[in-house]
Amino acid sequence: MINMPAPARDGAASTLTGKASPMGAQSGPRVERDLLGEVTLPPGVLWGVHTQRALDNFPISGNTIGSFPDLVRGLVVVKQAAARANLALGYLDPTRASAIDGACQHILQNPACHKQFVVDAMQGGAGTSTNMNANEVIANVALGLLGEKPGTYSVLHPNDHVNMAQSTNDVYPTALRLGLLLAVDPLLVALEGLHEALDKKAETFDGILKVGRTQLRDAVPMTLGQEFGAFRTAVAGEIRSIKAHAAAFEQVNLGGTAIGTGLNTDPRYASTVMAELRSLTGRPMSSSPDLIEATSDVGAFVLFSGALKRLALKLSKMSSDLRLLSSGPRTGLGEIVLPAVQAGSSIMPGKVNPVIPEAVNQVAYLVAGHDLTITMCADGGQLQLNPFEPMIGYCLFTSIKILRAAIETLTTRCISGISADRARCQYLFDLNIGIITALVPVLGYDTCSALAKRALAEDRKVTDLIMDEQLLSPERLAALLQPDVLTRPNIGCVPV
Repeated sequence: MINMPAPARDGAASTLTGKASPMGAQSGPRVERDLLGEVTLPPGVLWGVHTQRALDNFPISGNTIGSFPDLVRGLVVVKQAAARANLALGYLDPTRASAIDGACQHILQNPACHKQFVVDAMQGGAGTSTNMNANEVIANVALGLLGEKPGTYSVLHPNDHVNMAQSTNDVYPTALRLGLLLAVDPLLVALEGLHEALDKKAETFDGILKVGRTQLRDAVPMTLGQEFGAFRTAVAGEIRSIKAHAAAFEQVNLGGTAIGTGLNTDPRYASTVMAELRSLTGRPMSSSPDLIEATSDVGAFVLFSGALKRLALKLSKMSSDLRLLSSGPRTGLGEIVLPAVQAGSSIMPGKVNPVIPEAVNQVAYLVAGHDLTITMCADGGQLQLNPFEPMIGYCLFTSIKILRAAIETLTTRCISGISADRARCQYLFDLNIGIITALVPVLGYDTCSALAKRALAEDRKVTDLIMDEQLLSPERLAALLQPDVLTRPNIGCVPV
């Protein structure tokens, strides 16, 4: 888990000379300039000209980077680590370094600041708009701490100071990885909760015999506890998978700047900023062994997306099984009863539908679609950079968010309230022709096959036919059909 925020260092509070609010003071619109000309900014905003250009250029999804708080925190921590590294190496003076550090701290501690991160998450430019939004907001918060008005860049500049020794091409991928590490933690908490709920159901349902099914046809017996135990095991495997794939995000390309060569950095910068990143996050962050390769590589995102897709499909399969097992209530399988959470029809009184599992199914389908999008984005990179990381980030953060919500809803509104219809399970178990499989070692395959065919044709129980034909004594038959014999590896079913 990332430990953020960390306290400001190097006497930051004592070197901040201004008395203004960290959010700055601006009574009206202000004008900023870039290479394209002048732009008038709305009153009260802390972003600058580059952010405003992006607002105008990318009215795409309506989802701002500020709506992805973990990404914002990742960006701010990268800027904080860079300021500390540049201070340590003597390239950033203590006053500016402390102001930037304090501004980052303020943003980390005040989620309301996220409203200033306004560029659309879907954008061209490989994340440059996102990086400049962060640079400008941090610069203007820092200026407020210094008692200056927003836009007084002669005192502290978004590019020269906040972005010192950095490029979008190493900042954005690093921030994306840090943000995903943050986002994964609550997802894992939700999965642990689901695992616990399934474990309780597996224990509760352990003694309930039922029909196992393959290809939607009757198969050999099992217990309802074993069925829910399998769900539990599947979730445990996904927890391990998500943890393993997320660990790859601890290796980053920060310090590589534009293409991985480290242009405009001190030779000591990469190792210094990495040490600061470890200190701020509490995680074993490390530099990629080849920063040029790492700058263009998105393989870790592809693998993690695949892990999210696998999780989603496991959840979807479980949800589909729950819908089947609860189908009815009179004319379906009806072996379990899902909690009734809302009326199921506007025309059919009394109808209740499995709406929670259905919602999980749909979330899974969207996550699978995001995975395909990420695959295409990974394929679209050229030469020393992949420009489509903003879409990769959008898909990953969205998938994690909706998966977490779906898992929590499935756990609390469905799994925890499931009950078993013991009578229905027993009734269907008694009708099951598949129990004949347990008698194959005793009676032989051909005899059992004939009995199964006859039981189906005559609509009779195979046990009744065995008794009629006196193929086994009642005691021997009862011993062979004990739950422990039918549902576990055993040595009881042997020829005599």
